[in-house]
Amino acid sequence: MTSPTRAAAAIVAVTHAVPTGQDQDALWSDFFAARYDDDPRAARLWRAAGVRRRHGVVDPRELDVSAWGTGARMERFVTDAVPLGKEATSAALSQAGLAATDVGLFAVASCTGYATPGLDIMLARDLAMAADVQRLGIGHMGCYAAVPGVGAACDFVVARGRPAVLLCCELTSLHVQPAGAGGPLTRANLDQLTAHSLFADAAAAVVLRPDSAGLQVVDVAAMTDPATADLMTWDVTDTGFRMGLSPRVPDVLARHVVPMVGELLARHGIGIDDVGYWAVHPGGPRILDVVADRLGLADGALDCAAGVLRDYGNCSSATVLMVLETLMQQGIGPGAWIVMLAFGPGLTLYAALLRHTA
Repeated sequence: MTSPTRAAAAIVAVTHAVPTGQDQDALWSDFFAARYDDDPRAARLWRAAGVRRRHGVVDPRELDVSAWGTGARMERFVTDAVPLGKEATSAALSQAGLAATDVGLFAVASCTGYATPGLDIMLARDLAMAADVQRLGIGHMGCYAAVPGVGAACDFVVARGRPAVLLCCELTSLHVQPAGAGGPLTRANLDQLTAHSLFADAAAAVVLRPDSAGLQVVDVAAMTDPATADLMTWDVTDTGFRMGLSPRVPDVLARHVVPMVGELLARHGIGIDDVGYWAVHPGGPRILDVVADRLGLADGALDCAAGVLRDYGNCSSATVLMVLETLMQQGIGPGAWIVMLAFGPGLTLYAALLRHTA
């Protein structure tokens, strides 16, 4: 096995922030069940999501935003995303031992809300970052956005020799769809039931520094299958953003995950058995099962991913960073290889190869 040259950018901090907690079973019994006529099949699908608890800036039992227009939802996005994003970013900078003025690039990813001036400008202002901080907005890429975001931040750190911060802030609770998306369980409304059962809110921030100990970013890879683009969609409508999610998605991932990950690892002279830790985006229980099965991972390899899904739900782009954070908290051995893997519209697979260095 060959060793890569020492990378010039390393992840030194990952933190997250979440709004008010909500019990998954209570959300079903107190709100969503009536939308699906108390259909027992719908209840089974809800429970099969693998989520026990989630967090949301909006609790539909207290404020039903399903009839709101997109404009009102975007206004509420700014109201809640700014303090949540500030909390996550401040914690990450503190963990990294940096001041806000040390940041050379501030990248912000979200597919659940938009504003101009954007979150990057508002948060750079509220965090008192330098006036010349460079900013990057990453919009509507979906659940995999954190990985190309890490790649872009890494490139900046390598090129400029300055720290970079990536914030992923997703407020999916603002996109509960109108009651017409419920009713008897049919193919037409199954996508919405799946989305409502899985998705939740969170912000996650990651700090990268030049020539530092930590999780060095060795490589980033992507693979998109445009022939399957219609299997996962996130459409902007007059009543918020609406998810389209085919049950065929895991089958497409099953076809591509081994060659995509294998090629990434082969570029560095290693194989799947050399990877000690897997930070996989938990798009749902079946996604995790497919990844573990196809890659031949040991029992328990994706426990952190399953735990994040159970305790937080699918928080879109923030989720894979929360999985990585959990792995770091549990401890990653010196010299260990880590693969960060996420999926989203396209259909797209994105992976980052990391290595822990002291």
